[in-house]
Amino acid sequence: MTLPASLEGRLKLPAIAAPMFLTSGPDLVVETCKAGVIGTFPALNQRTSDGYRDWVDEIESRLAGAKDAAPFGVNLIVHRSNPRLEADLRITVEKRVPLVITSLGAVSEVVEAVHSYGGLVFHDVINRRHAEKAAAAGVDGIIAVSAGAGGHAGTMSPFALVSEIASFFHGAIILAGSINTGAQIAAARLMGADLAYMGTRFIATKEAMVSDQYKTMLTESAAADILYTSKISGVNANFLLPSLRAAGLDPENLQDHGKLDMENEAKAWKNVWSAGHGVGGIKDVIPAAGLCQRLIREYAEACKNLAAIHAS
Repeated sequence: MTLPASLEGRLKLPAIAAPMFLTSGPDLVVETCKAGVIGTFPALNQRTSDGYRDWVDEIESRLAGAKDAAPFGVNLIVHRSNPRLEADLRITVEKRVPLVITSLGAVSEVVEAVHSYGGLVFHDVINRRHAEKAAAAGVDGIIAVSAGAGGHAGTMSPFALVSEIASFFHGAIILAGSINTGAQIAAARLMGADLAYMGTRFIATKEAMVSDQYKTMLTESAAADILYTSKISGVNANFLLPSLRAAGLDPENLQDHGKLDMENEAKAWKNVWSAGHGVGGIKDVIPAAGLCQRLIREYAEACKNLAAIHAS
């Protein structure tokens, strides 16, 4: 297990609430961090770089007096189609954001910029080739986005993906894919991950910036209601079939979206909603703090049970 020194002793749960497009904002980040779990948001959830700076300022201000709060992080899209990368990275360095999660490109210059002030960089990948590029770029952690994850997911088994990454990467490994409970976080640790990465479960919280209809749909859906396709945003991702139908789309006859285009990304995801295979385990919509407290209890109980099994 390899947890970065700057995170040691600062977490009540080895987990990250993933940065979700159009979903994660200051309220979700602050309440999650106050509960001892890393909270994150995408810089692009604000329409401008100035707005992004405002959110960072707000989160820092609200966490300033919070005892034992976990660090927060931001997600930067490193793909060349993101016209804001340079400005957002400059703000990130200026504000010394503790954790930066990069997506759609592992770039050493971005890593060096964050390392210049002592920040951490985690990069999300869906296969070994992407993980090797991230390791070469000098990232501190690799997020293994396995089959069944929400958003831009992969197709590899979590067992295979974590094992392959661990065979050559000696930094932190973070596992994503259908993780809903504290017991599943414990299972991720047993598999060799240092942290769990949870997205879909945190959509079903009071603070998530999505409609009540979206949250209700999560509680009423199962894994069979998830479609994996590139025909929504240009990159393969998992989406809720009921949301496609509600948007007037025929899941059997989707038109190709073409290449990833960040300018149209918000439009593509606004009415077609993403989720992972773990939706079948989501039965309620609760405050983020309450969810974190539940996960902490479940994780402690799972660890206790494992110790009892080991001793028997």
